[in-house]
Amino acid sequence: MITLSDGGAYLVNGTDIVAADVNAKAAIESKTGKNVSVEEAVKNTIAYGILEAHNTSDNMDKLKIRFDKLTSHDITFVGIIQTARASGLEKFPMPYVLTNCHNSLCAVGGTINEDDHMYGLTCAKKYGGVYVPPHQAVIHQFAREMLAGGGKMILGSDSHTRYGALGTMAMGEGGPELVKQLLNQTYDIDRPGVIGIYLTGTPVKGVGPQDVAIALIGAVFANGYVKNKVLEFVGPGVANISPDFRIGIDVMTTETTCLSSIWETDDQVKEFYDIHGRSEDFVLLKPGEVAYYDGMITIDLSTIRPMIAMPFHPSNAYTIEEVNANLKDVLHDVEERAKVSFGDSVEFSLQDKIRNGKLYVDQGVIAGCAGGGFENICAAADILKGKYIGADEFTLNVYPASTPIYMELMKNGCAATLLETGAVLKTAFCGPCFGAGDTPANNAFSIRHSTRNFPNREGSKVQNGQVASVALMDARSIAATAANKGYLTPATDFDGDIATYAYHFDENIYKNRVFDSKGVADPSVEIKFGPNIKDWPTMCELPDNLMLRVVSEIHDPVTTTDELIPSGETSSFRSNPLGLAEFTLSRKDPEYVGRAKDMRSVQEDLMAGKDVYNDRPGLKSAMDAVKAVYADAEKSIGYGSTIFAVKPGDGSAREQAASCQKVLGGWANIANEYATKRYRSNLMNWGMLPLLIKEGELPFKNLDYIFIPDIKTAVAEKTAVIKAYVISAGKLEEFELTLGDMTDEERQIILAGCLINYNRV
Repeated sequence: MITLSDGGAYLVNGTDIVAADVNAKAAIESKTGKNVSVEEAVKNTIAYGILEAHNTSDNMDKLKIRFDKLTSHDITFVGIIQTARASGLEKFPMPYVLTNCHNSLCAVGGTINEDDHMYGLTCAKKYGGVYVPPHQAVIHQFAREMLAGGGKMILGSDSHTRYGALGTMAMGEGGPELVKQLLNQTYDIDRPGVIGIYLTGTPVKGVGPQDVAIALIGAVFANGYVKNKVLEFVGPGVANISPDFRIGIDVMTTETTCLSSIWETDDQVKEFYDIHGRSEDFVLLKPGEVAYYDGMITIDLSTIRPMIAMPFHPSNAYTIEEVNANLKDVLHDVEERAKVSFGDSVEFSLQDKIRNGKLYVDQGVIAGCAGGGFENICAAADILKGKYIGADEFTLNVYPASTPIYMELMKNGCAATLLETGAVLKTAFCGPCFGAGDTPANNAFSIRHSTRNFPNREGSKVQNGQVASVALMDARSIAATAANKGYLTPATDFDGDIATYAYHFDENIYKNRVFDSKGVADPSVEIKFGPNIKDWPTMCELPDNLMLRVVSEIHDPVTTTDELIPSGETSSFRSNPLGLAEFTLSRKDPEYVGRAKDMRSVQEDLMAGKDVYNDRPGLKSAMDAVKAVYADAEKSIGYGSTIFAVKPGDGSAREQAASCQKVLGGWANIANEYATKRYRSNLMNWGMLPLLIKEGELPFKNLDYIFIPDIKTAVAEKTAVIKAYVISAGKLEEFELTLGDMTDEERQIILAGCLINYNRV
């Protein structure tokens, strides 16, 4: 059972919850004998203490954070280092780990993936970083094993950067935020609220961390209860789950839209650090005697049952029993959701998956930072022991999250158990999570212990008539389904034993293969550039006035970063800004790129001194209407594009969701709301205006021209309401936009045109 408090709450002595109402003061005094103010209690959360220790400003309401370590993978580190190099990078000022777990399949795109790896290795040598070769570990498992530390903060260029279960407050952000850290700048945010996650009870056999995570996501995603806040896991139930179990919940907190997470620590976490040869990195973390939380979520672990997040979002949560009992209704609901994402571009149905009254799935995958943990795979092996997956459509692929885990599975026999069933064991790789591995067949249905199940994220291409879908489940129920030869089965139906296996970490695996500069830079090293690695194109500063054309209009309730810039095979092009931009919105609005380029060409003609109205009668007509009211509009004007989306940016931290629009000539997004801080920050760091318009007010449509006068002044002077005009039938129709809260630095970045320009000034 999961309950959400209506307002704030106090945690007293780490065990008692007191609602923050008129009776709170008396209740707290009766338990502690003390009169504790709200201001004092706020400071007693674990999160507050860690943020305070890393804040470089003198104001705890306006944080300027310096992180202890940085980490990136091979989809992101090239762009980050290229941006930092363009801004004057000389040395990594803190440990920066470059892992290679996304573009690991080097047959895709010719040499360009391995070229990126060689770029990363030479940069680690030149600037003093750490390089983890392909197939050694997925980014987050390496961070857990080798980087996390009690009370520390880590910033990663991957949205699932979450190490709270080990006492590390970690955040996933777009690449420009890491660039700032590399240039000795800060991560600037208002102090986030903190939501307590109070755990009680013990999970029943067959329930795993993904079950708890899906239940939590289902309870909080739609209502925004934890959006941009820190989740702090406390309560007696914490001690009833292992660190591996906690990690499996923790990594999925990203899907709640929270900012970060932190857990209280104990002797079990100390043992984790001991096993990994890093005992000195353990710190005992507990909330103070009276700690105040902005909200409290109570989870009785004993009530959680095997869960499934049906397509096309981790929050589309059901118990497996519910799905099996209401198959036709649930599948119909999924099909209705598909219409929202796909429209009539592809035929999608799951009704043929019902066989003899049961749901048949085509594929199972246990992988990555969420599923590839040691305990998950061992439990799956126990459930499958003595069974076989059969010789029909159903397949099962298992990816241990690191080579040390793989080694231990070989030593304890679990690897052999899985292989005997017909399952396939593969090396550490994130591909199944983002569409670069194990793409199902057309119309296939896959169950995965991974992080996301967005539309097309599994690798299918609707624009080519392909469609597949993914549901998220725990490794235990995936194994139970595999043992039942593909028929959906909760792991609580398994009546055998699930053992507890001791874990032994072999540190020599990394010692023998990972390059670690120990923080020593070697300026003499020449960086290896493959032919796909390109510099960022020149970007101009924000002009006084803007003429924008709406080139895509998206009315889905939420637009994911996977829809803004698809993952999968396109990831190989992320070292090439212009090459990657060709894929922008390709699976959502194939007309977008051409339309955006048309507006980019206007700006290019302007900068080259050419006639911008030549062969552009629509633009000339729009500007004639503008000049009738603003005679001097052309004296300092920029031309470009914008998109409208109701709520863009759910999902990945990938900066390319914004930068691809920018290099195609985008100056802004217009939205009712931004799904995540990450995406909004990416827009601003690439010099794009994160404009807001009130829900229900949409005075423009796709392909309309919008004129925004004095935008430069509005940004600089923090104008609350920005006046804009849609040009319709030769007339200007006024409407209002806002920018939301922005730091002074974010305003300066937008004025400069992008973070690179800002740092060059």
